Amino acid sequence: MSTRATVRFATRKAGVSFNQHPKEWHAQFYVHFDGYPEGLGVDIAYSVTKNTKLAGWELEHVDVVHGDLEYVYYVWQDKGKDMWISIFSVSGWPESGKCVFVGKPQDLLDKYLFFKEAKERADQFYKTAKEFYKNHETKDCFSGESCDGRGCDKCLCGTTN
Repeated sequence: MSTRATVRFATRKAGVSFNQHPKEWHAQFYVHFDGYPEGLGVDIAYSVTKNTKLAGWELEHVDVVHGDLEYVYYVWQDKGKDMWISIFSVSGWPESGKCVFVGKPQDLLDKYLFFKEAKERADQFYKTAKEFYKNHETKDCFSGESCDGRGCDKCLCGTTN
């Protein structure tokens, strides 16, 4: 399932709070998948702190509004000032929802990188286990019975009854 997000770039101005949606922004990108903080948030912070490239972003006109978003990101910057990132968890419309993160890129990494790495390790374990069981005709199931590859609700062969 896709976790959609919009990333907007706003200028830091006196009197504008990082935990509120700004009235104006200067550029906007749509990201169709992995828009959650542990995915896209970490990718944005890595891009800033480690000079890595970002992939899968679609440049949009600032007037485009999506009604199927789960997250809206604001990257706050101005000449001579530190960059800050705000993340809002929304239910469809960009200006809905609540602020779930405000901080500098390193703060974002400190908060969410562990979760991204844990998810990647879990995904790799599942993929490895699924591949292992797929390549064996008869498997031992957690239920203690032999599995013929058609699956049950307790085995790792990747199929269910």
